[in-house]
Amino acid sequence: YITYVIKSSVLIGSYSLPNRIITCKKGFSKIHLGSFFKYHISFIELKAPHGHASSDTFIQHPTVSSFHNIIMEGHNYGEVEAIKDYLLSKTAVRPTIGIVCGSGLGGLVENVENKEEFKYEDIPGFPRSTVKGHAGKLVFGTLSGKQVVCLQGRFHFYEGHGMLKCTLPVRVMGLLGIKTMVVTNAAGGVNRDFNVGDIMVIKDHVGFPTIAGNHPLTGLNDERFGPRFPPMNQVYDSSYQKLALEIANEAGYSSFIRNGCYCMFSGPTYETVAELRLAAALGGDAVGMSTVPEVIVASHMGIKCLGLSLITNKCIMEYDSSEEPNHAEVLEAGRKASKYVLDIVTKFVGKL
Repeated sequence: YITYVIKSSVLIGSYSLPNRIITCKKGFSKIHLGSFFKYHISFIELKAPHGHASSDTFIQHPTVSSFHNIIMEGHNYGEVEAIKDYLLSKTAVRPTIGIVCGSGLGGLVENVENKEEFKYEDIPGFPRSTVKGHAGKLVFGTLSGKQVVCLQGRFHFYEGHGMLKCTLPVRVMGLLGIKTMVVTNAAGGVNRDFNVGDIMVIKDHVGFPTIAGNHPLTGLNDERFGPRFPPMNQVYDSSYQKLALEIANEAGYSSFIRNGCYCMFSGPTYETVAELRLAAALGGDAVGMSTVPEVIVASHMGIKCLGLSLITNKCIMEYDSSEEPNHAEVLEAGRKASKYVLDIVTKFVGKL
């Protein structure tokens, strides 16, 4: 046996493990390490222990020729399917529409009838939400005569989840049978014409983490989920945008309904003045810390998307300003204006 010491921490799912020792037998296949390496690993550094040549490291070991493939796995279809099967065994609802509730927008489930709720911690293999304003429940039921599933509490990159964990619920909803996803978020207004309480129908996005390589489709692609190189130019369905804008105008919301581009930063820090000015220069109208990975994965699976951003604060883009953004004001603004988002979503679902 040769023992290898992992130096530095290794992220497995949402857990950070300190220095750890792995023992493997020469001549055995990678399957003996499968339980340790089956999750995406964000960073790893291996070193041969004392008494073994530096060339005899795990990465260079001839019996583990596919080490690179192990750490670059995408979503595991079997694991996602197991979660789907568990949920279908517990509910008779067969949803065609998925709804993702943003910060302070968990009230979107209030109009759902015949609700069946599942806490995230009770769903085998499901991650957990750790942020205030996110209840941490999967809610099945009927909305405007349509069977839906609501994600009441999403998962953020800044919580320590990898992109695969952040988007796992979308994979599950896709296998549950949804064809449409409505994604909502609380966002800061970059566009100087936007005000607190405005609702922006998303027409496009800029994902700074995904541009930098933290992309939910990185790794091996399973064709059962979708193609290797999916297009993104119509990721927010134009007909859905038009319908949502029509609904808002008919409801008398024309003074605060907008159409614009959403920019995702990883968080958890709020953006600097320079970062906000960069977003504006790229055509961004609002900024937040979510949505983009979920929409990418949904689009990858052929799911049509509608995105709605509730503007909960005006971004501070002046260096001489003494104001500071805070999460409490985001939740409060969400509480006050969420009824309008709820109304648009409810009517939108009814017209599909």
